Amino acid sequence: MITTSLSLGRIMRLAVLSLGALIFFAPYIFMISTAGKAQSEIFSSSLSLIPQQWSYIENFSKALSRVSMWTLLMNGVIVCALIFVVQVVVAIPCAYAMAKLKFRAARTMMVLVMIGLLVPIHATALPLYVAFDRLSVLNSYLALVAPFSISVFAIFLFLQFFRAIPDDLIQAARLDGMSEGGIVARVIVPNAWPAITAFAIFSVVAHWNDLFWPLIVVTNQDYATPPLGLLYFRAAEAGDDYGALMAATLIITLPLVTAFLLAQKRFVEGITMTGLKG
Repeated sequence: MITTSLSLGRIMRLAVLSLGALIFFAPYIFMISTAGKAQSEIFSSSLSLIPQQWSYIENFSKALSRVSMWTLLMNGVIVCALIFVVQVVVAIPCAYAMAKLKFRAARTMMVLVMIGLLVPIHATALPLYVAFDRLSVLNSYLALVAPFSISVFAIFLFLQFFRAIPDDLIQAARLDGMSEGGIVARVIVPNAWPAITAFAIFSVVAHWNDLFWPLIVVTNQDYATPPLGLLYFRAAEAGDDYGALMAATLIITLPLVTAFLLAQKRFVEGITMTGLKG
């Protein structure tokens, strides 16, 4: 009876999880389906997910030819990589100091970090835009990266992770003659890869999909990020060609989906160990 009950419970959990996964994956399924349909079929009364006339080659050809898709993807990679690297380089020493070093301003810094989590980029967009305009750095990677170089969320995430690292490990490193910088580089960072991987997913997804800030500081298509490139794609030539638009969207979202699937195990492990699980 117990075995049967456990089996039924497990089946129910799998059924609920499968239903939830299907619901969340449904828009992506619809996008894949639309990317393979001709324009006339998209606006027909039929709701079939399988295209009657396969137009994947035509739609993807339009997506790759009407805008410089490779430039958009490369800009996305450069901007996300620069933001992530700078955020980690800044956040890890800050989080280590707050978690393991004793100083008077520690509580004040924690309060500032919590306040920083409440301030959105929209609140600082205008003064940042004016400053970048006066410095003549609009339409550049600097304008895209600089406002996000300090991430209070990263500091908070790493702070929770570093608090779980045994103090004895750090004391042993100090007895071996390591400086605080050496401890961060040779003890903290090698043990923090789960948290770094988890934060990488948050950071890359947020900035790869960001349209608000690039729309403000970029008018030159050479520096357009993927979401901004989709706007150029539709406005310039695609119009209401939703098949080509969905094909372009698939090309842009595929790197994120692939990266998450490859880093899924590390991501779950990092979230669990940092104490951010629900």
